[in-house]
Amino acid sequence: MTYQELENQKDLKQLLFTRKNISYVAFQNLDFRPFIDLLSHKTFQNCLFLGCNLPDEMLHLIKDSFIFPKLDLPYNSYINRLYRPADLYKGYILGQPKTFSQSFDQIVYRHFLKTGKYAKDIKETLARSLHDHAITDALDDFLETYNEKKIVAFMGGHALSRQDNNYTKIAFLSKTLSEKGYLMASGGGPGAMEATHLGAWFAGRPDDELTAAIQFLAQAPTFKHAKWLDLAMQLQQKHATPSFYSLAIPTWLYGHEPTAVFATHIAKYFANSIREDKLLTIAKGGIIFAPGSAGTIQEIFQEATQNHYLSLGYASPMIFMGKHYWTIEKPVYPCLKKMLEDRKYQNLILSIYDEPEAILQEILNFTQTQ
Repeated sequence: MTYQELENQKDLKQLLFTRKNISYVAFQNLDFRPFIDLLSHKTFQNCLFLGCNLPDEMLHLIKDSFIFPKLDLPYNSYINRLYRPADLYKGYILGQPKTFSQSFDQIVYRHFLKTGKYAKDIKETLARSLHDHAITDALDDFLETYNEKKIVAFMGGHALSRQDNNYTKIAFLSKTLSEKGYLMASGGGPGAMEATHLGAWFAGRPDDELTAAIQFLAQAPTFKHAKWLDLAMQLQQKHATPSFYSLAIPTWLYGHEPTAVFATHIAKYFANSIREDKLLTIAKGGIIFAPGSAGTIQEIFQEATQNHYLSLGYASPMIFMGKHYWTIEKPVYPCLKKMLEDRKYQNLILSIYDEPEAILQEILNFTQTQ
């Protein structure tokens, strides 16, 4: 039997109104206490209760089911939706950059460090696994409404300055793709990743508004600047209602880096390996590799392997942004191209450009030919 998933109080109330014998339902992080009056003469069989608040009066109604209790930890292992910036930055006070340390995100990060980046305590490892499972479930639900070939990811360095021309290129390319119906995704950190979400946030607005936003943010060029986060928060609140969504997939393994403020939906993981695999897997419309270091290079070869084996049924474009960077400074592109020509790799769709217009056309061509 396939379980029906219930993730909000409204649907729970409707279910209790309409069904007497309830079976094969997974209740995720729900509170049954407001509905005690509706529980009489109900039965629950072969259900899952994940971090739910269950009144004592209800327990005798549950048969052959599994109850996963809440764990006393700084985070919720049974979260039933993706994070929003307001969730992660709860506790942050605008105009007081030092309050970043008291945000929910940093409270969880300190717990993560205290219990070990690769924890050994069985309660902690179980809790993290349950959390990451819940995030994956929420992410899959979120992506259901999107054409998989119109999900595009940007990979690139966290150190990219807001003053760098590539930052502007990424932001405007992301804006244009969002306006054409693409969901833009990234690893959810600073630099190239922030530019991705900034562009999507300003999609549907005049270009000069995005230009002004970049100029405003450039006062704090990198995330090491004391006002990096605060300027982003100010700008986000000023333009508080984006017309388009974007998806960030960060990890607490790099929790010292602030999560992109302009991402509307955030799938934040504890396990970096799961996070990277998920990001590469969902970007079936193509991945754009902006200049980056070791992490970006790792993702390049991981994506190449996925495409080589056609793990997802077909290969997606691997587009390199920056000819000099990817051929001279870090010659990954000629390496991949040579191995493709020698048939050491197969099925790779490789291209390299400097200008966003060419990258845009490459992505559009792939979508149209599929």
